[in-house]
Amino acid sequence: MRRLLLLILVCSLAIPGVMAQKEKVKNQPYADLKWLHLGFHVGLHAQDLLLTNTGVTTDGEIWFAEIPSYSPGFSVGVIGDMYLNPYFNLRFVPTVHFGDKKFLFREQETGEEFSTSVRSTILSFPLNVKFSALRLNNYRPYLIGGIYGAMDLGRKKGMPVLLKGADFGLEFGIGCDIYLPFFKLCPELKFSFGLVDLLQKDRSDLTDKDLIKYPNALSKATSRMVSLTFNFE
Repeated sequence: MRRLLLLILVCSLAIPGVMAQKEKVKNQPYADLKWLHLGFHVGLHAQDLLLTNTGVTTDGEIWFAEIPSYSPGFSVGVIGDMYLNPYFNLRFVPTVHFGDKKFLFREQETGEEFSTSVRSTILSFPLNVKFSALRLNNYRPYLIGGIYGAMDLGRKKGMPVLLKGADFGLEFGIGCDIYLPFFKLCPELKFSFGLVDLLQKDRSDLTDKDLIKYPNALSKATSRMVSLTFNFE
């Protein structure tokens, strides 16, 4: 009898501990029910261009261009999130991206190379739909996708490559809401695909006519970007 009472006592003490490990106290249990909330984000990104070469011969030379490497840039923006239903949210995330794109031009026959870079300060206006999974304790993964419009505030004429100032495209990504006691921290990985030909073909701004062969080597350029941001909401 004593052994049975001892076993019951041990079980009564152990079961609450096991249950506590499975079900944790939720931070901010009503955070996702707000009709509208604000936040901000910071992060890193890499800009890219999908280039189409013309293969045009200029003075007996054939030049081709590529983006040989990516340079990390810095991103910062604000977040406006509107609740639609328990699984969907509408998000407006104005963001500024500071970065550059490196071009490498190579002459087909001689192998001669010419490199240049285009600095960009891109003001982007994404409108996204966020689809969230069920919350598990203090974690909630999600998918995000939508459209964006963008303006390049850092255009500088007279460079070998000049890009247009306006862009438009699609983007999608994944992330996870981490519920902390006073705010949500959300790491997010997002991919952006431009739909506009950004190559400026009218190069009357080029004072050095020896440089005209480099933009003539290209027929089209569309933007690509991958960004890793940390949202604070």
